Amino acid sequence: MTTFVRGRWLRTIPGRIGTHVTLCLAAIVALLAVLTVAIGNARDSVQTIGHDAGPQVVATGTLYFALSDMDAQVANILLIGRDHNLGIGYAESLRVYERRRAEADAAAVQAAQLAGRDPALRRTVQEVLDGLGRYERLVGAAMKQNDQSGHPPGEAPPDVVDAYRDATDLMKLQLLPKAYNITLDSGAHVRQAYETKRSAVLSGRTWVAVTGLIVLLLLVATQLYLARTFRRVLNPALVLATLGALALTAVGAGLLTAQAGHIRKAKEDGFDSILQLSRARAISHSAFADESRYLLDPGRADTYEQTYLDKSLSVIYPDLGDRPVNLENYYSGLDQRLGSYKAGQESVPFLGFFGDEARAVGHGREADALQKTLDAYRNVQRNDAQMRRLASAGNRTGAVDWRMGRTSGAIRDFAAYDAALSSLTAVHQDAFDTAIEDADGGLRGWTAVPAASGAALALLIFLGVRRRLAEFR
Repeated sequence: MTTFVRGRWLRTIPGRIGTHVTLCLAAIVALLAVLTVAIGNARDSVQTIGHDAGPQVVATGTLYFALSDMDAQVANILLIGRDHNLGIGYAESLRVYERRRAEADAAAVQAAQLAGRDPALRRTVQEVLDGLGRYERLVGAAMKQNDQSGHPPGEAPPDVVDAYRDATDLMKLQLLPKAYNITLDSGAHVRQAYETKRSAVLSGRTWVAVTGLIVLLLLVATQLYLARTFRRVLNPALVLATLGALALTAVGAGLLTAQAGHIRKAKEDGFDSILQLSRARAISHSAFADESRYLLDPGRADTYEQTYLDKSLSVIYPDLGDRPVNLENYYSGLDQRLGSYKAGQESVPFLGFFGDEARAVGHGREADALQKTLDAYRNVQRNDAQMRRLASAGNRTGAVDWRMGRTSGAIRDFAAYDAALSSLTAVHQDAFDTAIEDADGGLRGWTAVPAASGAALALLIFLGVRRRLAEFR
């Protein structure tokens, strides 16, 4: 014991070999610990972005759309009056309304799950659900009065319009802003979790490289000590241990680099774009409904025209130069900017949701889907311009017929735009799914790899020094 305390054992060859072995094993344990923690962070980030909060936030994005489209269907039903075959039809509008109601319920459940212990978010979700109940009661009253009046298309009586105003004001002033904030807040939580976890993965990669280098240096030092002391050129077992440590370090660092890349792709090419395009779709449907409101409620026509412009600008804001921002200039500016733009080019002459998408778009399938969406959006705006020209000329019947597709392809063109936008979203969904699948596949089996590798390295080290120590027995 006295010999150990005074360090005399370090003056012996077995003692020095033991010190080398101890340092090597300690460094290997540190490497395995760092690698295990880093892989755990990578697994947590994939779980959060790919399987838990990420998909749930995307699901809550349908809340705004579902609520907005519910109100749109009500506006259409009241606009067509007794002509139940106009537009997509009275019965189909009711079916869509009920479907959107179910989607809103499901999205609210997802939002409640995301809220967890966040009291503010939970309160907002509950307020949306309570408000939805009030909205349905107001809509029921408006629909009853509408059925009783039996009015011709576009000529709803004042009591029907007033009843609808109460309902749509509740929707656009309370429910829709709160639904939008739910998605924004929950999306911010996911982005914060992404930044934290990805930073931890990249930091873990650095620590894996550093601890792996220390292991390699200690193994090389042990190899050199044995070579000098016992006049051996190489110790095969230690050579294998060194190669194994090098492979574990390189593969571990490479795995973490790949995982960080998969997470980034899932978040930036998938999650962010899906969420942004879901907002563009919801606002587009809301703007399309503003056309019906514009015709249904002449007393608020100017208001609905302005809200239509505001929503259109959020989807695409073309460079208008020095011209005033109004609908006429918007139509011409949109045709001019989109007419000269091809998806995938670097210079993007417009802002808005699609402007952000255009700046991030790649080539191939994604660019093709974006181009089809932009072309379809131009057709929607051309139909809107024609409808307003008819209404401004005093031809309300012609405007209603144009808006509801009796003398135009307005409804068909909007459906084509919606389908193109859904296809563009599906491209990003595929990118998201592929990135998550790649991340899951890359992590498969790594629960056991660090422990098994550590055991193998330790065994090789003991085998490498066993014969040398046996010479002193």
